Amino acid sequence: MLDSNTWKSAHTAGLTWDNYLSAHSDRTAGWKAHIAASVVTAEQRTLLASFTRRINVLVLTGAWCGDCAVQCPMLGAIAAACPVTDVRFLEQADHKDLADQLRINGGTRVPTVVWCSEDFQFCSMLGDRTLARYRSIAARQLGASCPLPWATVAADEIGATLQGWLEEFERVHLMLRTSPRLRQLHGD
Repeated sequence: MLDSNTWKSAHTAGLTWDNYLSAHSDRTAGWKAHIAASVVTAEQRTLLASFTRRINVLVLTGAWCGDCAVQCPMLGAIAAACPVTDVRFLEQADHKDLADQLRINGGTRVPTVVWCSEDFQFCSMLGDRTLARYRSIAARQLGASCPLPWATVAADEIGATLQGWLEEFERVHLMLRTSPRLRQLHGD
């Protein structure tokens, strides 16, 4: 796995959600419905607001990708609801060396999300879909490997997929919160 300096450098190169959308506005126009549908519930917002450890998150994405159009707005909504997370988005095409090092099942998948501690120690990686998203796609058997950015997604799939991403954020936060190394560092 990559070292903390590499993660920090990649994270620094990344864009916040709003800046990513602005930088790629020509290719993310079809994402509007997915952005509107990516709503964190009050219960989820309460959970995210309770996080106390900083989490640095890197999202390798593609503005051209249907899965990114559906799932990156969810990650943006989670980031907005969780003050201790610093979520940055990197366009895969502009960071091919990093994408090559983050291959999943032999391929450069997007979105691929990496969670790091406050000092950029690797904690977790998930890509390119949550389990709920894979289940929905498998049930539909669309045939295409990547849905179009403007394709309609059922509300229950949106909710389950967002919950899957949120659970990984929570898992990483609890990992960091209970880490002996970080508890010693923070005196808690």
